[in-house]
Amino acid sequence: MPSVPPTVPTPCVVWLTGLSAAGKTSIAESLRDTLQARGLHCYLLDGDLVRCGLSRDLGYTDEDRQEHIRRVGEIARLFLDAGLIVLVALISPFRAERNAVRSLFDEGQFIEVFVSTPLAICEKRDPKGLYRRARAGQVPLFTGIDSPYEMPEQPEVVLPAHEIGIDDCVAKLVDFLQRRHNIPLRDAP
Repeated sequence: MPSVPPTVPTPCVVWLTGLSAAGKTSIAESLRDTLQARGLHCYLLDGDLVRCGLSRDLGYTDEDRQEHIRRVGEIARLFLDAGLIVLVALISPFRAERNAVRSLFDEGQFIEVFVSTPLAICEKRDPKGLYRRARAGQVPLFTGIDSPYEMPEQPEVVLPAHEIGIDDCVAKLVDFLQRRHNIPLRDAP
C-alpha cells in the first residue's frame, strides 16, 4: 500500500493585536512553543523587541507607529516567503496600517487575531508600569490613554484573554490553524 504524504502546513502570518498588557506576547510565545513541539518552523516578531533593533530610530508619533507596523509587515512577508509560520505580537493600533499589511499577502495568509482584553484590565495588569506612568503624563502618546486603539472590524480570531487562560487562547488558535492551514494534530515524535 503506498504511503500517504504528510499534510504540509501552509505558511501564514498570525498577527496578534491589542492593547499593551492584553496578553499578545504571552499567547504568541506559547503558540510558538506549541507549533515548534509539532515540528513546525515558525518565528515570533515581538513589537517591543523589533523596536530595540530595526525600529530603534522610531518614536511613538502616529507616523512612527505607521512606519514600525510597515517594517514588521515587510519582515513578516519575507519570513512567510521562506516558508515559515510567522507570529507577530504588536499593538498595531491603526486599522489602516493592519489592512495595509494584510494587502501584502495572498488571501488567507494573514490571520488577524484580536486579543480583546479591555483597557481597565490591561491597566490593572500593567507589568511594566506604563499605564501608571502614562496616566501621570510621563509617557506621552500611550495607546489607549492619549493615543487611540482602533479595534479590528473583522478579525479571523478573537481571544478574550481576560476571560480565558493562555492555554485556552493557544488551543483556539491551534484549532483555527488546523482547520485552515493544515497544522498537524499531534506533537512531533
